Amino acid sequence: MNPLPVLVGKAVRIASRLRGGGSALPGLVVERLDPGFMARALSNLPRGVVVVSGTNGKTTTTKMVVELLEGQGLKVFTNRTGSNFTRGVAAALLGEVDWRGRLTADVAVLELDEAHAVHFVKLVPPRFSLLLNVLRDQLDRFGEIDATTRLLERIALATTGTVVLNREDPRVAGIASSVTTADVVYFGLDASLRSTFPNDDELRGAAGTAPASALPADVVLRSVDGNSAEFEADGTVTRTDLRLRGVYNIFNAAAALAAARTVMAGTADDDRLYASLAAVEPAFGRGESLVVDGLPLELVLVKNPSGFRLGLKSFDPAGCATMIAINDNYADGRDMSWLWDVDFDSLGLGGVEMVSGVRAYDMALRLKYDDVRVGAVETDIPDGLKQFIGGSAGHPKRIFCTYTAMLAVRRELSKITKVEVVS
Repeated sequence: MNPLPVLVGKAVRIASRLRGGGSALPGLVVERLDPGFMARALSNLPRGVVVVSGTNGKTTTTKMVVELLEGQGLKVFTNRTGSNFTRGVAAALLGEVDWRGRLTADVAVLELDEAHAVHFVKLVPPRFSLLLNVLRDQLDRFGEIDATTRLLERIALATTGTVVLNREDPRVAGIASSVTTADVVYFGLDASLRSTFPNDDELRGAAGTAPASALPADVVLRSVDGNSAEFEADGTVTRTDLRLRGVYNIFNAAAALAAARTVMAGTADDDRLYASLAAVEPAFGRGESLVVDGLPLELVLVKNPSGFRLGLKSFDPAGCATMIAINDNYADGRDMSWLWDVDFDSLGLGGVEMVSGVRAYDMALRLKYDDVRVGAVETDIPDGLKQFIGGSAGHPKRIFCTYTAMLAVRRELSKITKVEVVS
């Protein structure tokens, strides 16, 4: 094997990090110089590759699976930047392989964008896949949700070992009927919780197909009480407290438990699994809590109606100053019409101090229709953030933001407080 592409890719990665960005650029370079790099690096892992995909929750769920498996003593490779295109995986590999392109790990757990996962699995068939949900998201890229379902189905069909599916999402659960060369395992909800986590048809008030609740689930989320939850596996119910914020992350925890148990193939130490789960911190920007002027500032990623609704439901606005930052760059999705499918009444009492981002005026108009007071509108995120912090002194703060807006907010906050560097 010619080591030159790896050395060039590593050099580009170092230069890119020194300049403070471009996390996927080194991956693009090595892909062009050596198209077989990624497949070779990932082909000989003892426990293979786990692909995590779906509309909502990929980053946090991937982080949970990684930490659960590390708690079982495995060395795990992952693309922790959240750059979930194939070139993002290649870029992450460049930081871990030696100069010959060899990766030392037991298993790879990779978050992949639905569309790019289809390209990835052609190059690297995963041993395991975890498919979370199908909700309306980035309609300009994926089209309607049936098209997204077909993308996830192609991931499942390429999986060689076990596919882990959400039994509560009828489109995801339905993928099982197409899987003939891999085993299928489910995660699910207690019947009492299904209204808390509606599928896409239920979000729109459509009848849809009832979830296949009779399907046997490896892990079931039985109850939620604040940040505490009960999970059932192998007939045993275990209660654990979580550091993760948001009800949506607690259902993601059931998915992560099912995936980790599947990878461990019956050898998992359950006590250590739940101890690892209790210790997981939020992924960057996903309920991440920073400190500004001695008070907490929370970042909550929003990217579709379900995510925004559950975010608003999970975080009590009382006593907290609120900012919303909405961009419409490629990574956010260009079509922001989904904002009209979110109910913002919960913000009515305290209002929203600042609305920012490229689509700030669209967001402000949407809030006006729900009679939510807007303190100010500033399309420039650095200026809007500065005004928000200055005008909300003495109060805890929360910012709901789309993906690229979240990156911009974190970049500005890193100038005034400690922000985890993700590279």
